[in-house]
Amino acid sequence: MTETTCWKELDLEIPADKVEAETEKIAKDLARVARIPGFRPGKAPVNLIRRRFAADIKNEVLQSLLPERLEQALGEAKLIPVARPQVETVDFADGGAVKFKARFEVLPEFELGDYKNLEIELEPAAVTEADIDGQVQELREQAASLVPIEGRPIQDGDFAVLKLVGTPAGGTGEPIRMENALCHVGAEETVAAFSENLRGASPGDHRRFEAAYPADYPNRKLAGKSFVYSAEVVAVKERKLPEPNDDLAKETGEAETFEELRKKIRERLEAAREEHRKDQAKDKILDLLLGRHSFPVPETLVERQMDARVERAVRRLVAQGIDPRGVNIDWAGLRRQQRERSEGDVRAELLLDRIGELEKIEVSEEEWERELQGYAERSGENVAAVRARLTREGVADTMKAKLRSDKTLDWLYQQTRVR
Repeated sequence: MTETTCWKELDLEIPADKVEAETEKIAKDLARVARIPGFRPGKAPVNLIRRRFAADIKNEVLQSLLPERLEQALGEAKLIPVARPQVETVDFADGGAVKFKARFEVLPEFELGDYKNLEIELEPAAVTEADIDGQVQELREQAASLVPIEGRPIQDGDFAVLKLVGTPAGGTGEPIRMENALCHVGAEETVAAFSENLRGASPGDHRRFEAAYPADYPNRKLAGKSFVYSAEVVAVKERKLPEPNDDLAKETGEAETFEELRKKIRERLEAAREEHRKDQAKDKILDLLLGRHSFPVPETLVERQMDARVERAVRRLVAQGIDPRGVNIDWAGLRRQQRERSEGDVRAELLLDRIGELEKIEVSEEEWERELQGYAERSGENVAAVRARLTREGVADTMKAKLRSDKTLDWLYQQTRVR
């Protein structure tokens, strides 16, 4: 292994006598079932079989002897490939030895530096009264109700109740008819034509206007199209927020009094910020360790990590109800952009694995069962089915390794001085 790569090569040879013995065995096995014109089944001479099926016999010999010789060589050299070795330049002459080259990647050898005396600095995560006020305001907005407005025309922030008829601007397509359609005038999410034409109107007024929808409009039936609307203003309403008092606290179902509600909000914010601060600390710990250790990482593992990052991006789109095939994304370019981060991910996993091994950090059976239980709840399966499927798909060991890495990072966090 060189200083910049994890690739290794082995030049291997299978002795001629072993090759001849295997060739003879395969030829005899074939002779028992081969049908040769002029001979009864199983009675054709072995020499004839060897000549007639020379190519097939060679392939059988290679499939039988190469994996065995390679496994033996890896064991003798105490090498563990991270993926299936590539067999190259096979030399197989009649009556001679088989020579071939095996090329593969192994985990890097590196010196582990100090990881117990780490020190990092984080921004303070104190919860202020203003933070609590912001959460209270969100609760008030969630509990807000719409009440009628009388005596003035529509202005920004109002909600117009409309009787709406829309005709496609091109004259083709399905019209839109809505009773009691609600339009938030002046809001960012409202199509500009609605706000411009409804501003200043009063109940009973009629407005006629054309509205063009952007190509990325959430409603796909409207995206990129234009409609001519006839709108009658039925009513005008405004949002009324409840007062910040005991009634609001009771309505949330979290507390009986407003002061108790503020206390619970503080506790919730403090817990969330502490968790966020812990995540920040772990990121800084990994950055610190990566900065202290420079070693090559297997390209095979980097490629897998790049694939995993792209797959996560695809899953995020699907979770949002977006078909990845219909999105204008350069997936190959996106994958290339993940290389640097993927290399860092792999290097971090190798560091955590080494530290976990030295510190004898293991995943207990109870921890693994909890992970399976959580997975089962998310997937809607029972635990036994999840365990069987993960084992069958060959990902159970990968999940256990990730659990061990997370546990090791938690251990490092406990050992690190945070300022």
